[in-house]
Amino acid sequence: MRVLIVEDEPKMADLLRRGLAEEGYAVDIAVDGPDGYGAAVSRAYDAIVLDVMLPGYSGFDVCRRLRGEGVRVPVLMLTARGAVRDRVSGLDGGADDYLTKPFHLDELFARLRALIRRGPAPRPTVLAVGDLRLDTTERRCWRGDDEIVLTAKEYALLEMFLAQPGAVLTREVLTEHCWDFAYESKSNVVDVHVRGLRDKIDRPFGVVSLETVRGAGYRLRRDGGRMEGSAP
Repeated sequence: MRVLIVEDEPKMADLLRRGLAEEGYAVDIAVDGPDGYGAAVSRAYDAIVLDVMLPGYSGFDVCRRLRGEGVRVPVLMLTARGAVRDRVSGLDGGADDYLTKPFHLDELFARLRALIRRGPAPRPTVLAVGDLRLDTTERRCWRGDDEIVLTAKEYALLEMFLAQPGAVLTREVLTEHCWDFAYESKSNVVDVHVRGLRDKIDRPFGVVSLETVRGAGYRLRRDGGRMEGSAP
């Protein structure tokens, strides 16, 4: 999942970036209204965290411009102001939710998860292929009755695979959605994390569900996997 943070306070932006990265999100930062607007219209995001008080355009202006351009990505607005009229202005401008500073990161994470699940395209709370399933609300994973503990990046990768079973996902696509733009596309970071994911969801159970498609990328088998050693 990729999130854009539009926040001009460096400490707050860094806090949000680190917190969301630990939760498995790929995070981009914009420091003013024009940069935030430009990033939002030029790249695909799963959600935007948008501060109200920004240089250039205010958060209200950015949100209205995005909605006017037909950008429907969920927007969570942040502000230090708690007046009802400000909350109304944000929601009337097209924001999906509103959070007043100071706030707990856990509440922001929960609100983002809810926004991402419900729009713009509905997302199921449980993703499953065969006996492998992921609860996106609780961020937990199971193979059959056995719970599997995943790192944040392993979770992000598996969520992508489970959302598109049978589809070949290239390293570039996986990098774009699970890492921020600071990562080099030629790095083997994707291969390393896919290998770690296989060590948890496949090998202990004697199955092969996450396959390498030579010269293309990776895919999760629609049938839930085959037993190791059996014919492909």
